[in-house]
Amino acid sequence: MLSISGFQKAFEYIDLIKQGMICTLSLSALTVLFGFILALFLAICRLSNIKIAKFLATVYVEVLRATPLLVQLFIVYNVLLAGVSLPKFRIFGFIRFERFLPGVIALSLNSGAYLSEIIRSGIQSIDGGQTEAARSLGMTQWQNMKLIVLPQAIKNILPAIANEFVTIIKESSICYTIGVQEIMYGVNSIKGATFSIGEPLIIAAVVYFCLTFPTSKIIAYFERRMSRGDRR
Repeated sequence: MLSISGFQKAFEYIDLIKQGMICTLSLSALTVLFGFILALFLAICRLSNIKIAKFLATVYVEVLRATPLLVQLFIVYNVLLAGVSLPKFRIFGFIRFERFLPGVIALSLNSGAYLSEIIRSGIQSIDGGQTEAARSLGMTQWQNMKLIVLPQAIKNILPAIANEFVTIIKESSICYTIGVQEIMYGVNSIKGATFSIGEPLIIAAVVYFCLTFPTSKIIAYFERRMSRGDRR
């Protein structure tokens, strides 16, 4: 049962939620950054004429999109990095690097698979006539991709990339299972201290809402501004 006294006890440990919020935002920002770099590489591979690169990129995307994120996280933490001795230090004084890094890797690998499809569709949405015009001017395929296609494609898919950031904020909660000190880790710690789970969960839900809702509205605002500019 939820109670006022339960919330009062939970708020005594609110610093754990604050630390979890910082960790969640750091985790999400790094995931989107590294995920985007990986996704760009995968998208180019899938659009290339090199059959082996196209095949491997397709297999990667399909496998990562078809398996649960939790399984991928455990594979990274318990299998891929099992024999790796990671440096043991704390980021911001409380985030354990040896737990944080596997979370970033797993989320980035997963996010890259989804973002690659967004980037690929963005590239394919660019009029082919522009590529033909670039070739007629003597530009190489790389110059065409770098100077003409990608800038337009990224502008078109920027709202989708920003939405991926919102998604990662929510999905990062799964990292508490390997000891990453994000919001749900804070909830679990408060539960251990107060022997109550309802109140910390409500507080966590409010924090997630405060992180994602304003971000979604900001994204929608810039999306409207960008669409207005395209109509001129």
